[in-house]
Amino acid sequence: MRTSLLSSINSPNDLKRLSEEQLPQLAQEIRNFIITIVAAKEGHLGASLGVVELTIALHYVFNTPTDNLVWDVGHQAYGHKILTGRKDIFETNRQLNGISGFPKIKESIYDAFGTGHSSTSISAILGMAIASNIKGDTTKNHIAVIGDASIASGMAFEGLNHAGVTNANVLIILNDNAIGIDPSVGALKKYLTNVKKGTAKDENIFECLNFKYSGPIDGHNIPHLIKELNRLKKVKGPKLLHIITTKGKGLKQAEENQVTYHAPGKFDKYTGDLIRPKKEEQPPKYQDVFGYTIVELALDNKNIVGITPAMPTGSSLKYMMQQIPDRAFDVGIAEQHAVTLAAGMVKEGLIPFCNIYSTFLQRAYDQIIHDVALQNLPVIFCLDRAGLVGQDGATHHGVYDIAYLRCIPNLIIFAPLNEIELRNIMYTAQLGLKQPIAIRYPRGRGNTINWKQEFKKINIGSSQELKKGTKIAVISTGTIGNTVSETIHKLENNVEVGHYNMPFIKPLDINRLKSIFSSYEAIVTIEDGCINGGFGSAIAEFAQQNNFKHTIKILGIPDNFIEHGTIEELHLIAKIDQKSIKNSINELRLS
Repeated sequence: MRTSLLSSINSPNDLKRLSEEQLPQLAQEIRNFIITIVAAKEGHLGASLGVVELTIALHYVFNTPTDNLVWDVGHQAYGHKILTGRKDIFETNRQLNGISGFPKIKESIYDAFGTGHSSTSISAILGMAIASNIKGDTTKNHIAVIGDASIASGMAFEGLNHAGVTNANVLIILNDNAIGIDPSVGALKKYLTNVKKGTAKDENIFECLNFKYSGPIDGHNIPHLIKELNRLKKVKGPKLLHIITTKGKGLKQAEENQVTYHAPGKFDKYTGDLIRPKKEEQPPKYQDVFGYTIVELALDNKNIVGITPAMPTGSSLKYMMQQIPDRAFDVGIAEQHAVTLAAGMVKEGLIPFCNIYSTFLQRAYDQIIHDVALQNLPVIFCLDRAGLVGQDGATHHGVYDIAYLRCIPNLIIFAPLNEIELRNIMYTAQLGLKQPIAIRYPRGRGNTINWKQEFKKINIGSSQELKKGTKIAVISTGTIGNTVSETIHKLENNVEVGHYNMPFIKPLDINRLKSIFSSYEAIVTIEDGCINGGFGSAIAEFAQQNNFKHTIKILGIPDNFIEHGTIEELHLIAKIDQKSIKNSINELRLS
């Protein structure tokens, strides 16, 4: 039996003591290590398996952390973490109080820049390289690893455009595997495919941007990688190395089913087979409710189109892409484009459902204001992954959308209590609105098994009394209202406590609020968004404007970034769990 190499490596300095001939063995050990941990603990799998050889070569050739290394998105950084002192705690990856699933500056000196959203690496590494030049350090290397899906984003091209007119010592490594989370799309994908086949047009797009281009080369050939990186280390100015890799390399199922094995959940580390719970009737995921409902509506309404920026599987727009492909569009990692594309479609009479994760819509804020709301174009935004999303952590929590959207004129904001409300607001929106609407809903399963019911139109700005009380009113918005209902049901002597569902965060049901404030002594608001500027703030503003002097307790995400953990753990930290709701109600009872 061969002696383990990985067991003796805790830093890149340890790695450099190995001979080149030992590195393929190390690559296999790292793959086995990643597979073993992710099989049991879950996480992102395929991307990290695909860059094991590249990771080894980068740390073998360059002087990290003195040389800066940035991993775009960070899905592929597990091998990097293992080689940079986090091997012994890697099993805590994405767990509460454990290491992050993405590179993070405060976690390690080897993480040169925090990532989680795509296409930021080129701008970040260029900023670092220019800073080195200003400081007079022209020998320091600056490397960014970016995938073929991420490099198609507008921000990546902005970085390339700037870098090409500098003398910054930047190396961009294009990790080309023809897939991000879903297969890569667009004209650039076709161009890169032609480059790999040797049928591209004479001009190289990267050379036209003043990059010294090399490749494409086999990204799994360690000696070739080392030789080329050593050569490029001596080349000054902006350069780009194009490598070809296989996502999921080393695990047959991950290579053959790259979408599923991007983040497969638990699986058998020996066979690669997915471990699924026993089948039993469960409520659907909100994503699937959206996906099935838009198909149902689109089959009846020929003006409906669907748009997603690179997330057809995650958002479940894939169902429409399969059944009505000419009216469902994956535009790649291009949130700004997705929003303004939808605006253009509305202008010509179509009804676009623009499905973007809440955290990613932040990247298109100007387009929401300038291209949609200012012109009062009725785009239907479906904000997937609203609220705390769990183990992806701070970069992915969708907790700011209420606050950043509520201040925009003309925009309706709706948070359904359950799957039936989600279906009904989608139905209502496509009947014809005169202004844009944002529909926010969480990741994961709801609680309604019989969710597919006959559509009902929802009156804009309406709300519901779920339980009448006498002293304390709890006003909730969104699916957190189900937690409130369960909490109130468990309270002893809950006659005093009323509960109201306000799915419309904007416009608020003013008549209902006047009735609540006239009938109750104290108010509790709760949301799965940030407290500052959120739903509770809207209720407090209403009270102040109408001269109500009630005690108002606002529950929501506090003014700090929430890290990673299970959703249940994070709700407890944010104090929007059943115990915290109960405590807030009891405090007001005693006051």
